[in-house]
Amino acid sequence: MIHLLNENPFQSERECMLVGLMDQPEKFGGELQPLDHAFNGELTELVKAGDLSAKYKSVSMLHSLGHSPVKRFVFIGLGKEKELTLNRLRMAIGRASKELKKLKVSSFSIALDTFISGQFSVEQAARTISEAYTMAAYEFEGYKQKSNEPDVVVERITLFTKERNENIKSAAETGQIFGAAVNHARSLVNTPSNLMRPSDLASYAANLAKELDLEIEILEKEEIEKLGMGAFLAVNQGSSESPYMITLKYQGKNEWTDVLGLVGKGITFDTGGYSIKPKNGIVGMKTDMGGAASVLGAMEIIGRLKPKCNVVAVIPATDNVISERAFKPDDVITSLNGKTIEVLNTDAEGRLVLADAVTYAKMHGADRLIDVATLTGGVVVALGLDKTGAITNHEEFYQEIKEASGKTGEYIWLLPYTEDDKKRVRSSNMADLNNSPGREGHAIMGGAFIGEFAEETPWVHLDIAGTATTEKQNDLGPAGATGVMVRTLAVLALTENLS
Repeated sequence: MIHLLNENPFQSERECMLVGLMDQPEKFGGELQPLDHAFNGELTELVKAGDLSAKYKSVSMLHSLGHSPVKRFVFIGLGKEKELTLNRLRMAIGRASKELKKLKVSSFSIALDTFISGQFSVEQAARTISEAYTMAAYEFEGYKQKSNEPDVVVERITLFTKERNENIKSAAETGQIFGAAVNHARSLVNTPSNLMRPSDLASYAANLAKELDLEIEILEKEEIEKLGMGAFLAVNQGSSESPYMITLKYQGKNEWTDVLGLVGKGITFDTGGYSIKPKNGIVGMKTDMGGAASVLGAMEIIGRLKPKCNVVAVIPATDNVISERAFKPDDVITSLNGKTIEVLNTDAEGRLVLADAVTYAKMHGADRLIDVATLTGGVVVALGLDKTGAITNHEEFYQEIKEASGKTGEYIWLLPYTEDDKKRVRSSNMADLNNSPGREGHAIMGGAFIGEFAEETPWVHLDIAGTATTEKQNDLGPAGATGVMVRTLAVLALTENLS
């Protein structure tokens, strides 16, 4: 699908070409001079008139009218060169991709050298552009009846650059892998819960493992009971659906050491149990497996790119529903690591399934842990809808994740985690822990509870309740699931070197 050519982009016949336009007052320069000459200097006049704009994220379309073998140009405003970062480039390409889609082209070309600033390399630009286009072009087809109009799919993207480096093509393909994995995670989250049951999530993981040659273990209810995963089983207790503890392993080193553990909350629908959600709060709870989707997306990237690292992913998959068998407030349950838990809120179920999943990841050799979960409404109150909340017991490990998130543009904010927080989750007269110490610091309490099971293992909790979905389309995708943290987790794994 991706092709690389080392020639002048404006001298071969093409259906459509993307061109980066940086703020260069009065005239075209650098890589764009040959194109301006082909138009007899008229492009400069169009810039002066405001018909073509270098303003950041502006998109201008221009038919060549015979001035160039390229039929149509899409000019993308990049702003000032000194301000152009990879994250800003990603968003500009995303914006332009939505306009490109309206043209319904089956192929397009990119004048890659026009997108380069002094802040990054040609390879980095190729990867970012490919990733952004793939993400921005995503649509969830849904279940409406389709029209007879055939879909137009982009089958070929050609990169033009004067650089003679095959790594450029590889970088673009990597970007495409990143974008596709995000989109797959989005589709998992967008799928209705009657079509994305725990068994469906397990089947998806099994198919992914088969395709990418990953090791997989899927525990069903009887095996889960034998192991004593009482916290996980309590949440599943009211359901007619079997629970599944899904474990994927990628081994990129000779020895199974220095293992990164990824744990994703896989609640396929959350009613809140007997602590039932209100009618407005229960809509959209098909998305409560967003953490599981993020982990699966990251494992897809890792499985395709095969870095030299070891990763274990653990996903507890169940729904949380109400029946005569469902667990209740005031119940006391026993977790996999032996700690007892007083249940004060059945709607605080995510931390219960994650407790056993974190313990199980440690049993599989995880030396460092990240859990990803749509855990609390409190993180939305605290940080809004554009920031993922984090809690950690290991500042150095958190900084590595923070650095990875900076590369992907997925914003993370660290919440405090103190000895007093630990005391609150231990404040039960009936058991070792209680699962809901109150509304104060709700997002912190959810993470602090999971921390009781991470114990001394370096651990970061990522609460994506605000960032896993969006009600409005943005530059990188439509309304709905975002696939947040897929790229950050993958970037961390790709740069992982614990030894």
